[in-house]
Amino acid sequence: MEFSAKQIAQVIQGTIEGDENATVHTFAKIEEGQPGAISFLSNPKYTHYIYDTKSTIVLIDKSVELEKPSPATLIRVDNAYECVAKLLQIYEAAKPRKSGIDPLASISPKATVGKDVYVGAFAVIGDNAVIGDGCQIYPHAVIGDGVKVGEQCLIYPNVTIYHGCVLGNRVTLHAGSVVGSDGFGFAPSANGYDKIPQIGIVTIEDDVEIGANTCIDRSTMGSTYVRKGVKLDNLVQIAHNTDIGENTVMSAQVGIAGSTKVGQWCMFGGQVGIAGHITIGNKVFLGAQSGVPSSLGDNQTLIGTPPMEKLPYFKSQAIFQKLPDLYKQIMRLQKEVDELKKSK
Repeated sequence: MEFSAKQIAQVIQGTIEGDENATVHTFAKIEEGQPGAISFLSNPKYTHYIYDTKSTIVLIDKSVELEKPSPATLIRVDNAYECVAKLLQIYEAAKPRKSGIDPLASISPKATVGKDVYVGAFAVIGDNAVIGDGCQIYPHAVIGDGVKVGEQCLIYPNVTIYHGCVLGNRVTLHAGSVVGSDGFGFAPSANGYDKIPQIGIVTIEDDVEIGANTCIDRSTMGSTYVRKGVKLDNLVQIAHNTDIGENTVMSAQVGIAGSTKVGQWCMFGGQVGIAGHITIGNKVFLGAQSGVPSSLGDNQTLIGTPPMEKLPYFKSQAIFQKLPDLYKQIMRLQKEVDELKKSK
């Protein structure tokens, strides 16, 4: 499918510099441009690529001033990065959708499957499950008994949704993710550890995207909640009875311990660890590998363990690197002090 510069400019309200009839059919990074591709420039470090890129069209911020002409047709916009994201969404939506029920799928006669649903080979849909209109369920996905899946959900291969869990509309679960596995609940006893039954569920609200091999545990009682608009990367662990606030995003290998409440619009870098039974406020930004042992208020940008503001953290790290030399100096000073004491 091809689009002209004129068509693209109309969609993103851009201004064309060059051939408005130039057409593209794919995307490429500006440094890897090719004929028929559209690229974008938003990082000033990549500006030099625009002078010899082979891409046919380049999206560029209105504020960028070029030293010489570019061979590409330019479309100037307020924010090139946001515009390319919009175009990618349109491009993805234009791809053909799978349809129909594969004869090798296993669907309980007690399940309810909506209109225009695709179910791939060896996918399983359990008793009393409800699948909303327009869902895409890929091969080897397992949807347990009593699960409710909203409309236009995308469930990739080998996803497992345990019994009773609830998904809203437009939820995406990437390959290997697990929703509703038992929370990690065990009580010490004389003979080892007695398992505490996890009788709750997981509730995932609308427009949530869950990365590959991410696990969200069911609650001991009640529900673990992933609220509207949350985006989780691959290999994220959400423990039982947690509540993840709207539009929060987490990078890979974040771990949230049980019964923790995370606010809205938070951003956690890779390998952030959050202790259990605490509250994280709204708009909290945590740098990669931060460890959070206690509750945090709203509107903070922190890093480290325990987390601190960025400037004190980096100053502390600079001092930490000098500790071996400082230790040697202290030992020399201590030796001099001891010698002075002996000489008295």
